[in-house]
Amino acid sequence: MKNVTKLMINEFKLKELGYDMMGYTFRSTKELSFHHLRIPKRLCANIEGKGYTRDNGAILNQSSSHQYLHTIELYDREMFLEITKWMILENEMGKIDKECLIKIREVLLAFEAEYRDKRNGDGKLILKKDYTKRISL
Repeated sequence: MKNVTKLMINEFKLKELGYDMMGYTFRSTKELSFHHLRIPKRLCANIEGKGYTRDNGAILNQSSSHQYLHTIELYDREMFLEITKWMILENEMGKIDKECLIKIREVLLAFEAEYRDKRNGDGKLILKKDYTKRISL
């Protein structure tokens, strides 16, 4: 996994850009993690390499965009799939594309508007402050 993640960080020039495939900033590449795109991690148990392949990945900030995307998946599968669609396109292009980031941002804003006051089972708001801090486009 680490080799694919490093490869993608270099290929997508993330260190130079300072933001991930969803438009979230990071200070160090150590904050970045591999997110399964086409085949979810839970379905990769019997796949060699556990699905950590270049064509199955997006590189995200673990504590913000990666966690946020899984929160979105939990509460609104359709929005999760829409964001995933745009990251797959970035993956296929081999670059982070401004138009894709704009489309992702639109979905994130819609999710935030719809789930602004939603709380989890522990009574905590599902939208953390870090989830709304991303680059401006």
